[in-house]
Amino acid sequence: MNKQPEGRKGQDGRGAPAWRGKGGNKGRPFRGGPKAPAGASDENMLEGRNAVTEALRSGREIDKIYFAQGAIGTLGHLVAQARKQGITAQEIDRRKLDAMSITGSHQGIIALCAAVSYRSVEDMLALARERGEEPLLVLCDGITDPHNLGAIIRTAEVAGAHGVIIPRRRSATLNSACAKAAAGALEYLPVAKVNNLPSVISRLKEEGIFLFAADMDGDRTLYEADWKGPAAIVIGSEGEGISALVKKECDYVVRIPQKGRISSLNASNAAAILLYEAVRQRMEQTRSEV
Repeated sequence: MNKQPEGRKGQDGRGAPAWRGKGGNKGRPFRGGPKAPAGASDENMLEGRNAVTEALRSGREIDKIYFAQGAIGTLGHLVAQARKQGITAQEIDRRKLDAMSITGSHQGIIALCAAVSYRSVEDMLALARERGEEPLLVLCDGITDPHNLGAIIRTAEVAGAHGVIIPRRRSATLNSACAKAAAGALEYLPVAKVNNLPSVISRLKEEGIFLFAADMDGDRTLYEADWKGPAAIVIGSEGEGISALVKKECDYVVRIPQKGRISSLNASNAAAILLYEAVRQRMEQTRSEV
């Protein structure tokens, strides 16, 4: 177990969680990153200078912009505006733009937008307050497969979690593939996109939420952890796992017992196992209080 920050009690002696208070978070907002996904469907892709210009002007949620090599002279103002808003703008070969294009008239620039809108971490804490429940969140670190992310979101919604948090970089986004894998869960479960996971983890700690990193080298099993209080599960990619910086910020590192010969579980399966242990413990607590 990592050392508890000063002012936070361990799981056997929790202080009053700040998230319960109206507004919470000591008046400071969680900072979100630029919005939305990388998928190429006619529902979330904008093509051409006018369409992209108006999207930037209106504040529409844009995840990434692609522009043709050699077009910086004519498109430089749009690229500069996008980057000023924190949106990634990448120069690529025009033939790749041609292959991406649905209309066949991209004018050298394509913007990828969210299938649905991102929400804030405050929305998640508010949802927990409305339900009268301890917060249960999922943080995804390096989940780059949209199908995996969608499956995690789907399970989190079914398990009654209050939100999923993803980083701006090294992450799949809420594109059409993710939305399909989520099977409608995006309509009900808040998903936040943030600039910096360690920073958000620190802020969650201020709210009295404990962070559980899932790692095969954890010092305790998930069954030995207490999931009944405010909790956030951190899931890493199958290949690299949770980054060292993120893991360092977590309160606990837990492992899922493995009896077979292969080395790891699919990230979405691991998330499901952890979420439903939290569900089991919370249901038992509710029954014992009746």
